[in-house]
Amino acid sequence: MKPSTLLLAAGLLATATSCKDSFTELTPQGTITAANFWQTADDATAASNALYTYMYNDDMFGRGFFWFINASDDMVTGRTRANAFATRNFTATGNESDINKMYSYSYRVIRRCNEVLRHVPDMNISSSLKNRVLGEAYFMRAFSYFHIASRYGDLRAGVPIVTEDNMDQNDFPRPANVIENYKLIASDLQKAADLLPLVTSYGSNDLGRAHKDAALGYLAKTYVYWAQYDASKWALAEDAATKVATTGSGRALLNTGNPSSDFRSVFSINKNWSSEYIWSAVSGKTDGSILPGVLLENKGWGLYNGFGYFQPTLGLYNEFEAGDARRSATILSFGDTFPYLGSTRTYYSTNSLTGFQFNKYMQPFATPATDHLNSNGNEPTTDLNVPIMRYAEVLLLKAEAQIMQGKSGDAALNAVRLRAGLTAKSGATLADLKHERRVELAGEFADRHADLVRWGDAQATYAQPQLGRSYADKTNPNSTFTIVTVWPARTFNPAIHNVWPIPPADLANSHIAQNQGW
Repeated sequence: MKPSTLLLAAGLLATATSCKDSFTELTPQGTITAANFWQTADDATAASNALYTYMYNDDMFGRGFFWFINASDDMVTGRTRANAFATRNFTATGNESDINKMYSYSYRVIRRCNEVLRHVPDMNISSSLKNRVLGEAYFMRAFSYFHIASRYGDLRAGVPIVTEDNMDQNDFPRPANVIENYKLIASDLQKAADLLPLVTSYGSNDLGRAHKDAALGYLAKTYVYWAQYDASKWALAEDAATKVATTGSGRALLNTGNPSSDFRSVFSINKNWSSEYIWSAVSGKTDGSILPGVLLENKGWGLYNGFGYFQPTLGLYNEFEAGDARRSATILSFGDTFPYLGSTRTYYSTNSLTGFQFNKYMQPFATPATDHLNSNGNEPTTDLNVPIMRYAEVLLLKAEAQIMQGKSGDAALNAVRLRAGLTAKSGATLADLKHERRVELAGEFADRHADLVRWGDAQATYAQPQLGRSYADKTNPNSTFTIVTVWPARTFNPAIHNVWPIPPADLANSHIAQNQGW
């Protein structure tokens, strides 16, 4: 689906539901006022289209949630930005402009899902369209709740639960714990999996809609996150991950037996809808995720307006094993050659604090700018869809669930390793799993910071400084370097920092308490 189509659909749904675009509280802003809405198949389709508009919003899957991922040991901010520093150093209030929108925007999506779930069941439309639209609403509600519940909720409090049944209430208290959220998320995802078609049944105009494998993939991830509180959920996580491979859609790793190119090819425009696709931020030259441009060298060596944020650390670079084809595909280092805007360039950086740049999303920049890049450098979107979940992560979720049950996770984990040109593991451990998640999913929305939190590793990890390479001549690809601290050790208190602060404006609007300690 084209982002421009989604904008039009969002406007139609907003009109039909009398909702203010500035919606930040949880209470709906009105009831249905457009008498001719919720009548036709086109109405149902427009309502479902509107569920996706925030997928490519800068404050969601451009940079938004990535500011939280930036707190991890895989990267540093890269440029002076007080808001980002506060987030990374766990001194934020939640009011910072970088992180004060994802919470309320997620509830906007949830509200749109609730409208669909309230009205579409009674519509006189084909059963196939009705099932798909309802499945999309269940998926997007679960997807939205997952991203806020896992970041703002724990055993002390979840995030407010708003559904089609209670959306007319005036207040929505926080549930006792995040488990209540995971119960709803899992229920919604199972309903979505039952209702949604396979992605392979979609025509080109419908690619980007929720589909059965995405629902099952996020069901697996939900159970993995839930399992930190209830070990019985590991078995359910394994089951959901296994089902992704057996739906008939052909989900599989891109693997032609050529490690030097296979992993790199995943992040190519012509592989936007490959067998490895599970869920992405659909993007294009005029709209979509700006993350590729955000990671590009600041000012793009004078040729395109890169932002220069989120720079890989030396620790991440060194995490890759010798011979791991993923390292060069993931990270650019001084002296590396790469195609850039129609020419071959040798990497150096006057911008990078660490001496590195993420390379995963550079394929759109390989050819002349007019081919795949937004002509507006202040909105550096590209034709590359930015992955949010890949089949490789589904395999690693399965391996983790198996290992945590005392089973062998070797088959799933080694499928990922062998694609990268590495030898198989025998008797893979949780430490092996943690390593594979780090190197396979680096620089992605899989969320290294959230992994460290749920594993109980964040406090010890962040007590160590992040290192980088300081080059004597930052314009010389062959310059010598010294190892330097690019970010000092940080204080991470799990009793406070395992969750993020809810934006104060949303606390006031919804009359709920802040997370403890923030």
